[in-house]
Amino acid sequence: MAYALDPEIADALASIVAARGTAPAPLRGDWKQLRENNGLPYLAALVAPSLDVETASFFTTAKDGAEIELRWYTKRGSSPGSAITYAHGGGMIMGDLDDYDTLISSYVSVSGVPFLSVGYRLAPEVSGDTLAEDMFAGFIWLVEHASELGINPRRIAIMGDSGGGGVAAGAAIIARDRQFTPARQILIYPMLDDRTVTPDPSLEPFLTWTYDNNFTAWSAVLGDAIGSDTVSPYSVPARLRDVSDLVPAYIEVGELDIFRSEDTTFAQRLAQNGVSVELHVHTGAPHGFDRFSPSSKLTRRAMSDRVRVMRSI
Repeated sequence: MAYALDPEIADALASIVAARGTAPAPLRGDWKQLRENNGLPYLAALVAPSLDVETASFFTTAKDGAEIELRWYTKRGSSPGSAITYAHGGGMIMGDLDDYDTLISSYVSVSGVPFLSVGYRLAPEVSGDTLAEDMFAGFIWLVEHASELGINPRRIAIMGDSGGGGVAAGAAIIARDRQFTPARQILIYPMLDDRTVTPDPSLEPFLTWTYDNNFTAWSAVLGDAIGSDTVSPYSVPARLRDVSDLVPAYIEVGELDIFRSEDTTFAQRLAQNGVSVELHVHTGAPHGFDRFSPSSKLTRRAMSDRVRVMRSI
């Protein structure tokens, strides 16, 4: 049976094209044009602001001495004692804290769990392990400031979506290797493998993040090392040889997403090595389906699962 987009998501994508038009596809390897085509601010506007959520800004120092911005979100009247550190999406080459403000606010409003959004630096301005190291620095900042924020340091999860999902997974690996234990890693259609650059014709008609986009983004992160055996698993989590002792994972991906195979393979490897994992593959869903169609039944179902996991931390 042939693949098909979920009808509600198909309608939402058609509406976005009608409203915004279509930009010319960037040339393979042109990260500047891909960044200029960034649609994240538009997608942020599709989510209504959460009026019961408050924010505060903090800063921490990265491994190389750079200053990293942190944005702390709390729901008024809620103090569950847990928290989530978040890495925004954008293929590791675009996006910022503002682009995810409404999404994270909605997570906090619905779940009651506070979030720390980490302003990790982007490729190619930085490269390799730096992105995950920035995210880890945000996690460590929250561990160190947990008591003053009313958080149990053993109940802090690491979460991210898309490129940020890869950054979050890399930070979870760093945490394991440095003897820290996040409560969980929550990976939403994460970008995990630099070798996902060869097109699958059966998926190409449905792609919102293409194989060319993926090559461009990973090239910005890894340079000439893309596809080689020299890349670090902190940069490319799918390259990790020993997945044992990683923290429990929640992984979610659409069946019409180029990350489907790498995400399900990663989940399988975790399970085979004694790591608890919950995996969801959503029928008819392309990459970023929840951002394109926030009110669809599929998105509501996915959000219900995410919130359940957030509240369990």
